[in-house]
Amino acid sequence: MGAGKRRRSSPRSCSGAASDGTSSVRSSSRFTRSETTTRTRLGTAISTRKSPATNRGETLYNRLTLAGSRSFQAGVGGYSFVVPCPVYPDQIARGCCAPAAKRPIKLSGGEGKLNTLLLVFAIAVPTLLLAGGGFGVLYRLRLQPLQTELDAKRKELEKQREDADKEIEARRKEALVAAKEEVYRLRAEMERENREKRAEIGRLERRLAQKEETLERRVETLETREGGFAAREVEADRLRGELNHLLLRQRTELERVAGLNSDDARTQVLKAVEDETRHEAARLIRDIEEQAKSEGDRRARNIVTLAIQRCAVDQTSETTVSVVPLPSDDLKGRIIGREGRNIRTFETLTGVDVIIDDMPEAVVVSAFDPVRREIARIALTNLVADGRIHPGRIEEMVEKAQGEVEDRMREAGERAVLESGVTGLHPELIRLIGRMRYRMSYGQNILSHSIEVSQISATVAAEIGANVEIARRAGLLHDLGKVYYESDQPHALVSRDLMLRYGEHEEAAHAAGAHHNDIEPETAEAVIVTTADAISAARPGARREMLENYVRRLQKLETIGDAFPGVEKTYAVQAGREIRLMVRPGEVDDLAAIQLARAAAKKIEEEMASQYPGQIKVTVIRETRATDYAK
Repeated sequence: MGAGKRRRSSPRSCSGAASDGTSSVRSSSRFTRSETTTRTRLGTAISTRKSPATNRGETLYNRLTLAGSRSFQAGVGGYSFVVPCPVYPDQIARGCCAPAAKRPIKLSGGEGKLNTLLLVFAIAVPTLLLAGGGFGVLYRLRLQPLQTELDAKRKELEKQREDADKEIEARRKEALVAAKEEVYRLRAEMERENREKRAEIGRLERRLAQKEETLERRVETLETREGGFAAREVEADRLRGELNHLLLRQRTELERVAGLNSDDARTQVLKAVEDETRHEAARLIRDIEEQAKSEGDRRARNIVTLAIQRCAVDQTSETTVSVVPLPSDDLKGRIIGREGRNIRTFETLTGVDVIIDDMPEAVVVSAFDPVRREIARIALTNLVADGRIHPGRIEEMVEKAQGEVEDRMREAGERAVLESGVTGLHPELIRLIGRMRYRMSYGQNILSHSIEVSQISATVAAEIGANVEIARRAGLLHDLGKVYYESDQPHALVSRDLMLRYGEHEEAAHAAGAHHNDIEPETAEAVIVTTADAISAARPGARREMLENYVRRLQKLETIGDAFPGVEKTYAVQAGREIRLMVRPGEVDDLAAIQLARAAAKKIEEEMASQYPGQIKVTVIRETRATDYAK
């Protein structure tokens, strides 16, 4: 059945193949694609294990095989297909496998499969052999220059390693030699230090031994002396006891002979000594008083003569008083007012003393503070010009004069700043500079002194190459502390604090604070300002220390008087030879006024004993007023 079927199918297949060329071509094309796929997969598997050169050789071989191949027709299992036949170049040369027409080959089913496997094997083996040979040749050709280069690099690295080993060995030897030398040097130095220390220890031991010997000798000497002192002390105690016994016997005998006991005798002796001492003391006191009077008169004449020679004109009135001219003497009574109320109001508001004496058509205003004195002078001048003098008008004129003086001080400060060439000052500093116009220091106007110091400082700074601007500013502001009364520090330090408070440069503030060496000068500008201040103060005729001492003494007298309770106000008059204490009658009675005068005089003697010649009169004024009106 199977054979019959094969016989029936074979003619159908053959006839189909002979009669229908389209079917034969389709089967041949399908087999050709299958073969191509198989070769491609095999080539890909091989190429993954080969170099690019081997792959290129195999590709060339495939092209030659395909170009020289011929196909033949075969039928397997009732199907007809075309099998390509590989043609090698030597076969072409011999004329084998020449192109021929397709020949139909009839095969059974099992034989066809075996032939197909043999055909695939016959194709794959030569291909693999050829590819392996090409790969080997290309690998050898490619590897040889790389191997040569690798050998050269290896030799070069070997040489570098040998050179490095030699260099390391040389450095190691050098380091070893240097270390040995350092060890030898340190050892020698340590031995030298040890020898010196041993020598020093030997000297110290010898000195210590000498001191121990000296101490031992001193201890022996002290022990010997102590023994002698103990013996002497025993002897002294014995002699003291005998002396006391003899004194007791002597006193007893004297009392028996004189008929008096020891207390009565002591009283008589002391009375006799006291009388003699009193007489001698009285005589000595009389001699001292006579000598003091004689010496005091002589020294007083010398002081007066010296004062006349040095001061031809009295400068005190020019610096502590102001004179207000009057159109007539009738105004003096109006200035005093009824029961003195006008003059009291004026003095209370201005803080000055109004002196109305026999000077024709003039009133004197006295005060130590130039600002208060100027306010009082302006106010009194305006009152005299206005003619209306009463407490209300006085208060109005004083307030107006205060504003006018403030304006004058500001204008004076601005002129001083412009004259000195200083710019950018705080308005409060300008006001304080203007206040210096009414302040004297040893008779010298502080504003003029400050301008002069500023100019001298700037000139000196320019000559030596210092900071001219800092020197100029510090010179102008160095005495601000003399017109600022809210601090008890030295005026130089107060000036420094004010400058720092109002934004001045720290170096300028330091230069102003160091001009009296209250702090150590640390900059060239500080030394320059100190020098300029000394030059301005030491100029002949610039200052009068006697005037400053005089003003200071009067201020001290008034301060002492104001310190007592119940004192309303204290006046130093007669050039400091008298002080008047105005007391409140409700707090101080007549008996207390006498005690107050004694206490004030005693305090002046204790605190100002060497600051005044002669004597100072202390007057306590107690005034009680009773007022009533008849209706």
